[in-house]
Amino acid sequence: MTTGLWIVGARGSVAACAACGISALRKGQAGTTGMVTAGPGFEGLDLVEPGDLVLGGTDIRSHTLAEAAGRLADEGVIAQSLVEGAAGFLEETETRIVDGFPTAADPHFEDLAPGARANAALSAGEQVDAHLAAIGSFREEHALERVVVVHLASTEKAIDVPGSWETARGLEAAIAAGEEIPTSVLTALAAIRAGAAFVNFTPAPGALVGGVADAAEQAALPFCGNDGKTGETLVKSALAPMFRDRNLRVLSWEGVNMLGNTDGEVLADPEHRASKERTKDRAVRQVLGDEDVHTGVAIHYVPSLGDWKTAWDLIHFEGFLGTKMGLDFTWRGSDSALAAPLVLDLVRLADHALRRGESGAMRHTAAFFKSPLGVEEQDFFRQMARLRAYADGA
Repeated sequence: MTTGLWIVGARGSVAACAACGISALRKGQAGTTGMVTAGPGFEGLDLVEPGDLVLGGTDIRSHTLAEAAGRLADEGVIAQSLVEGAAGFLEETETRIVDGFPTAADPHFEDLAPGARANAALSAGEQVDAHLAAIGSFREEHALERVVVVHLASTEKAIDVPGSWETARGLEAAIAAGEEIPTSVLTALAAIRAGAAFVNFTPAPGALVGGVADAAEQAALPFCGNDGKTGETLVKSALAPMFRDRNLRVLSWEGVNMLGNTDGEVLADPEHRASKERTKDRAVRQVLGDEDVHTGVAIHYVPSLGDWKTAWDLIHFEGFLGTKMGLDFTWRGSDSALAAPLVLDLVRLADHALRRGESGAMRHTAAFFKSPLGVEEQDFFRQMARLRAYADGA
């Protein structure tokens, strides 16, 4: 079986880390630490080997995938030896990356690849058709049986989704009418038209739009998202159940996130940051079942951190006899090294769903996301129980 991984944002840090990981796994130079599906309990699933994936995608930036991997090595995220060992694979993958689809309003528009700048002039319908053709060529050239499209592009601005976009027919009508539609939505539609599974690893609208889900269900295709849960929110979804089950009353839960890289730069824009803050602030309230608890999330761009992120959280809570106490924690990690193995997990699970003829929202993948589609539950342990039940019953 041959599976293609088509990444939107294929020259980004997460994509570069995933590509180096695929190369290292092929050569036996690295293990599967960080990959959930490589752990116990998933042996019964016939999952594609990460090293067997054929990688391609789109990007709007002018640097190469190898240059992105080199920066991760310079920042101490990936060993230099692994990047050097992946040189051939990265060069080969670069030939399968095509120009993406920005908007003319992109703050770095003039710095983008010339072909990407030209694509900004395409209408929404033309963008869908161009992306569909690129995925089709990728599938045909490499004789792929299945394709999984993963959205890893930078966070888009938060939007209020019109009611007319909640059905596939309404969304298609909006495209035909020339309405302004986020690139992530057009990407998802192209993936569906191409018969691919779709994974939205970002907080971009993508599969959040009802019309996209409707189109996927009509095409009997699996999809999942939104916004990969890799750091602070992961800890929140694991700690909050402890307070709930010990009947300790959380009074306030404040978080401060400091990050560099392109993601941090994009999130420095308040309109883009709003998309991220929406997804990061849900877990505590849902798990505790208390809409009155005071929560806050702050995101700061710190260029010198590069791909490394620091999150500090303060939890103020009340115990027996009204005694007020506190807990604070600091999470430090590399965004790319945390996200890349989860992307590979989701590709394996989406590919498995395609082979089994499953369709609709992949609810069993809730543990991977801040805003899981089709699932309200935010308790990490209950989410993992759902995933393990799926693996046991497959």
